[in-house]
Amino acid sequence: MQFKLFALINLCLLPFFAIAQSDSILPVVQYEKPVEYEIGGIRVLGAGYADPNALISLSGLKVGQKIRIPGQQITKAIQTLWNLKLFTDVEIVRERTQGNLVFLEIKVKELPRYMRHAFKGVKKNKHDDLNDVVNKYIQKGAILTDNNKSSLKYAMENFYIDKGYRNAQVAIKSYPDERSTNGVRLEFIIDRGKRVKIKDITFTGNEHVKARVLRKKMKKTTRTRKFFKKSKLVRKEYDEDKEKLETYYNNLGFRDARVIKDSIWRDPKGKIRIHLTLEEGHRYFFRNISWKGNTIYETKYLNQVLGIKKGDVFNQELLSNRLSFSQDGRDISSLYLDNGYLFFRVDPVEIAIENDSIDLEMRMYEGPQATIDRVIIKGNDRTNEHVIRRELYTRPGDKFSRSDIIRSQREIINLGYFNQENLGINTPVNPERGTVDIEYTVEEKPSDQLELSAGYQPAVAGFSNRGNIIGTLGVTFNNFSARNIKNKETWNPLPQGDGQRFSLRGQSAGERFQSYNISFTEPWLGGKRPNSLTLAGFFNRYSNGYGSGAGKLDIIQGTVGYGTRLKFPDDNFVFRADVDIQTLKLNGFPGFSDDRGNSVSDGIYHNYNLGLTIARNSVNDPIFPKSGSTISLKTQMTPPYSLFNKKSSAYYDTTSIRNLYRYVEYIKWRFDAEWYTPVVGKFVLKTSTKIGLLGKWNKNAPLSPFERFQVGGDGLNNQNFGFNGQEIISARGYEAQNESGKVNGIMSEVGNGRVGAGVFSKYTVELRYPISLNPQSTIFVTAWAQGTNAWQSLKQYNPFDVRRAAGLGLRVFLPMFGTLGFDYGFGFDRPDLVGKKAKLKDYGNFNIVLGFEPD
Repeated sequence: MQFKLFALINLCLLPFFAIAQSDSILPVVQYEKPVEYEIGGIRVLGAGYADPNALISLSGLKVGQKIRIPGQQITKAIQTLWNLKLFTDVEIVRERTQGNLVFLEIKVKELPRYMRHAFKGVKKNKHDDLNDVVNKYIQKGAILTDNNKSSLKYAMENFYIDKGYRNAQVAIKSYPDERSTNGVRLEFIIDRGKRVKIKDITFTGNEHVKARVLRKKMKKTTRTRKFFKKSKLVRKEYDEDKEKLETYYNNLGFRDARVIKDSIWRDPKGKIRIHLTLEEGHRYFFRNISWKGNTIYETKYLNQVLGIKKGDVFNQELLSNRLSFSQDGRDISSLYLDNGYLFFRVDPVEIAIENDSIDLEMRMYEGPQATIDRVIIKGNDRTNEHVIRRELYTRPGDKFSRSDIIRSQREIINLGYFNQENLGINTPVNPERGTVDIEYTVEEKPSDQLELSAGYQPAVAGFSNRGNIIGTLGVTFNNFSARNIKNKETWNPLPQGDGQRFSLRGQSAGERFQSYNISFTEPWLGGKRPNSLTLAGFFNRYSNGYGSGAGKLDIIQGTVGYGTRLKFPDDNFVFRADVDIQTLKLNGFPGFSDDRGNSVSDGIYHNYNLGLTIARNSVNDPIFPKSGSTISLKTQMTPPYSLFNKKSSAYYDTTSIRNLYRYVEYIKWRFDAEWYTPVVGKFVLKTSTKIGLLGKWNKNAPLSPFERFQVGGDGLNNQNFGFNGQEIISARGYEAQNESGKVNGIMSEVGNGRVGAGVFSKYTVELRYPISLNPQSTIFVTAWAQGTNAWQSLKQYNPFDVRRAAGLGLRVFLPMFGTLGFDYGFGFDRPDLVGKKAKLKDYGNFNIVLGFEPD
């Protein structure tokens, strides 16, 4: 009964359905009867980022094409657009028909686009690092997919895992970006958790090496017991450390040693424990070493250079170093390569292994000697080529020599014009001709320096009752070119490119102090030999007060210097001669006395002297030397006026001080030596000795009141300008004696600190560690100990009687400003604290470094 009622209702409503269908605007598609149409037009809807014309082209549909509806062409077009993975929905519908023409609409719904992001749960100082992680996996405007999100989550968690936060969790939330259409804003919610540290690293199977030694070899995978090192587990670094363990064993003769198993787990407290199982194997030794193919050098000599004897523990690393590229230059390859045998090759072959002994045969190919064909210089866009080429030890036509290339590299770096990190050397070989080209690729860096500073000079007891502001302005052009002054194209801001040095400097504290100096140096006078010429002049004016009644000191000096590079004992030696013409004019200016107590405060005095210096410099880097040394011996002397005077006793009549010192007479010696030694890792040990002696030509003469040594303080002229006419020697941990009449300096041991000393010595031991070796900003820290003292005369000199100090320091080298930094030291032998109950902080003293490293 129900079925009949349902059929009756349907029969009654059927006309209404037919009327509704006939009024619909949607076309009726008869799937059982496909109809062929010609495409009259195509338009794309919903494409905000994708190019509509590109989508139509990629779909394979085009105007004028005949298709069947329904048919495979439409299905294929939808599939093609879907495969682009740009959309969440693709639909092709019939818009309308006109006769046999059909107009189609391609409707797409695009995937959201990543537009920006934010972090939650981390400090702002970490945002830059995390931004790099995001930018590595997705760029602004890129399509955001679930795969992108998974990759970002994995990368960020690994970022923290690599830093030891193994429990780090990252959640990503996405929000519509109100700033753009279909854009998405991501929010990274980060919970790094606590750092998971390595509690312990244990070993089994290590019968010949103690566990603590093996742990030290694992440089990057360390326990929490190590200071100054973060304890963390990074899989890549851990695998590298396991390889280092095997290499260490191999160098001890255990060439079969392996890490056969390792276990990593977390203890109940969440810390990591690592256990490694080792298999050491047998220990091997060198036995017989023979040479084959050597015609240039005898076997006996090659064995001597190799330095490996029968019975020595087998060490593959030592063998490789002694055959090629040893740090100390003691290797077979250097022997041949320095003699032109560029094509030389040596292959060690194990010809016998019996029990624990290994026999080696060194199979050599000496080849012909190679000659340098061309020397090419690239990248010097400011420095003229001849400036670089004249420093090179590799010249066309010479035999190839590796040591000459290394020396040339050092000389290019020492110029100071180029980025040493990017200095490239290439040696393309032409075997058929037996020649080699040497290509040096340099990268220019700023080398000029600007000095712009202001400071405060406190009042000085006996000289001035008030302090002063000191202003300094100076420029140094280290790559100046005098011959290009008329060529405006070379001005930047002055003409440059010829390696000359031009300096201007002015300093003023009003009436109390003024200083102006200028200097010019041509390092290659004539352009053919490394003979330098220096012209310099300065004017200094000092006053111990203000107004017409103040004492004044004027110093005028002109200098001409000539230097040359020597070939004996080696070409690291240089010789230099300087002629100084100096006039000092004192008008009621105190501060100079000889060793007999005669005060010099008025008059005009002439200091005409000749300086002779012989020095040797073998440091590998002028900014942060890692090896090498600098040694110099200098004598500075005036004419022996007293020896020309027949009445020598009358000459030393002190009743007229002006006549006595009208022409200053002395002979002065300085010895300076610095050594740089690599210690462990990046640590470099600097040791230095400085000794100065002021003497006289005639034993009956008093010691000159000028050119004495003023020891103490930071050695900066602008902080000690009240006592020019003397050589200022810094002493870290002690203040300069002339500041406010204090007596916590070294010179108080001499007597009146303003007199200066006739002898001084300074010994320094300094451990350096580089924080940054970027040529644009070289930064390193120091820990130092120093001993310094000064005496009136050589008779009182005791090299073991020193004033001790120790402390820490920081140095920053900026190409534009030179060396900046400070030292904080403790002077343990300060005279003002002797016999007093002083705290450690009372011994502290702060010294600054501006523009240069003080003497």
